[in-house]
Amino acid sequence: MTQQQLEKFLWGAATKLRGLIDGGDYKQYIFPLLFFKRICDVYDEEFELALKESNGDMEYAAFAENHHFMVPKGAHWQDVRETTTNVGTALQNAMREIEKANPNTLYGIFGDASWTNKDRLSDEILINLIEHYSQHKLNLANVPDDKLGNAYEYLIKEFADDSGHTAAEFYTNRTVVTLMTKIMDPQPGESVYDPTCGSGGLLLNCALHLKEEGKEYRTLKLYGQEINLLTSAIARMNMFMHGIEEFSIVRGDTLAQPAFLHNDELKKFNVILANPPYSIKAWDQKAFVNDPYGRNLWGVPPQGCADYAFQQHIHKSLDDKNGRYAILWPHGILFRDMEAEMRRKMVAEDQIEAVIGLGANLFYNSPMEAMILVGNTNKPKERKGKVLFINGKDDVVDNKGLAYLTQEHIDKLYSAFINYKDIPHYAKVATTEEILSFDGNMNINFYVKREGSGIDLSFGKAFSEWNESGEQLKESMNNLFEVLN
Repeated sequence: MTQQQLEKFLWGAATKLRGLIDGGDYKQYIFPLLFFKRICDVYDEEFELALKESNGDMEYAAFAENHHFMVPKGAHWQDVRETTTNVGTALQNAMREIEKANPNTLYGIFGDASWTNKDRLSDEILINLIEHYSQHKLNLANVPDDKLGNAYEYLIKEFADDSGHTAAEFYTNRTVVTLMTKIMDPQPGESVYDPTCGSGGLLLNCALHLKEEGKEYRTLKLYGQEINLLTSAIARMNMFMHGIEEFSIVRGDTLAQPAFLHNDELKKFNVILANPPYSIKAWDQKAFVNDPYGRNLWGVPPQGCADYAFQQHIHKSLDDKNGRYAILWPHGILFRDMEAEMRRKMVAEDQIEAVIGLGANLFYNSPMEAMILVGNTNKPKERKGKVLFINGKDDVVDNKGLAYLTQEHIDKLYSAFINYKDIPHYAKVATTEEILSFDGNMNINFYVKREGSGIDLSFGKAFSEWNESGEQLKESMNNLFEVLN
């Protein structure tokens, strides 16, 4: 099959569920089913190869050493295919047996979909899905890792399209991912971390980036944490589908219980890439006041917006000698009043390397403009005490509310970051003193002036005084309301 035929074939299973279940729920059935089929087909392929090598020794062919994953007796795709009643139970049992047989790699990977609910998935529907996937062998000879991995990413994108508002939880615009990876430039042997990894696209792209450059990608150490059970399972399947086996993706709440620790402190990483959930309100702010990992180094974010809790977690997780990050955020974290003090402290630490403004609609199913905050614990000497601001607002193609960056856009933004120089109406290198004269406000428009507009940086002091008087007015109004109440 060509790449296009493979994608059409895999998506064909999802179309069988149209009208039967909600589009946002397709992924909890289709991904585990596809992964189950892949594991069994590769197991058969490896069994046949070992059989040839051993002149027909069945016992040798079944040895674990000859297989990526073990498929226990009675838990094979073919066993489920031969089942005609209570198919959901047979499927669920087979998946659980495979998880048990591979506890170090596949524990919990098939998620917690309710395969036995016949009101939702009748035997007939499940038989149709199984027969659809049974049309082709999904072994390595027919479908190499690269091809299946690309098709899996295609499915993730299609499910995002069908998922509405929940898409952002597991999908980050892949053209933005490419730009972020290019800026980070991960190297063989480095550790890469995503504290809110979704379906694993940012982590995966680092390995693929090295692979494309002809470098040793298998020595890259990939770590991710994801709060949603299904999404964390999708991320793990995503890695395996691409032939990447050296990774650790853990399900859990990064703010409440960070998964990666070393000597009771947060583990440190060379590269951190993330697209955290923005402005979440349901988080334990009280626990952050006395955070055992010291992540409140700039302060405690407001209950209604945990953005700076994530940003401080990222900052605290950076390798002290060679730590870099590229975080996709909405512009609000650059200038919101409620986080001004934390932002000033962040700027004063001189680890921010660049603020790269992007266009609208690059966040999935959201019209907000995105920006990439780039940081480095070991800034080059010539970049110390400076921050590069890039206004790439117009470097985007918007296709009916779903925007993307072209290769030309990616190259232009990357080039501006590497060159680190002023470009009229596009990029500006500002000093940390200048930013602090704006009271730590990093609104890109203050630094990169559009033609015929903008604010001159010499007005920094005046802006600071105006901002201070505004804060005093706000405080006096709050006091007045308290008296009235």
